[in-house]
Amino acid sequence: MTAYLFTPPATPSLAIEGRSERYPVGRIFCVGRNYHAHAVEMGRPVDKAAERPFYFTKTPTALVESGATIAYPPQTGNYHYEMELVLAIGKAGFEVPAEQAHELVFGYACGLDMTRRDLQLVARDKGRPWDLGKDFEQSAVASAIVPMPGVVLERGDIELSVNGQTKQKSDLDKLIWNIREILADLSLFYHLQPGDLIYTGTPEGVGAVLPGDRIEGRVEGVGTIALNIGQA
Repeated sequence: MTAYLFTPPATPSLAIEGRSERYPVGRIFCVGRNYHAHAVEMGRPVDKAAERPFYFTKTPTALVESGATIAYPPQTGNYHYEMELVLAIGKAGFEVPAEQAHELVFGYACGLDMTRRDLQLVARDKGRPWDLGKDFEQSAVASAIVPMPGVVLERGDIELSVNGQTKQKSDLDKLIWNIREILADLSLFYHLQPGDLIYTGTPEGVGAVLPGDRIEGRVEGVGTIALNIGQA
């Protein structure tokens, strides 16, 4: 039996709809600027013909389940929501052709990529890593995973509201790089494994929230997500 200096943290995990088992999360990948309109609102339009997807990661311990109340994070005055479809990997794969990408899919969830936007933009403009703006405590929110083995979602409404007012509304068919393309490209860089989550990008309409706000979102055919913003 291994002796540790202190008790290791529990494995981050998500509930699975209709199952008693939970989905253990090993890694969290996020696709940057994957809707044209959002790329434009961020001042960085994307030319798919000349570019390929890019990614950042979040620490699995940043994971928070839907319905939670989380504290407004430190060192920011511009705390943003980003509504996303989350893909859960169920089978290992490396250098996977796009036409075989469905084999890796276990299911999907709704996600919120919470962002310290002011810190992200400072880092971006100085050519620095985005970690302080993206990878921080309670920044990866997700609903229960809906099992859909082998299913590649190609369309469906995605939307978000803050205090009942719609802020984001789009369709999965507006993803610049679709699910198959994301899996094929990401698997060139990593040996994808069961337990990997992929946040697939957010549509236009991102914005700030304040303590006391309630965020609600949905992805058609997947489910809903909710988050309450508490005090700092």
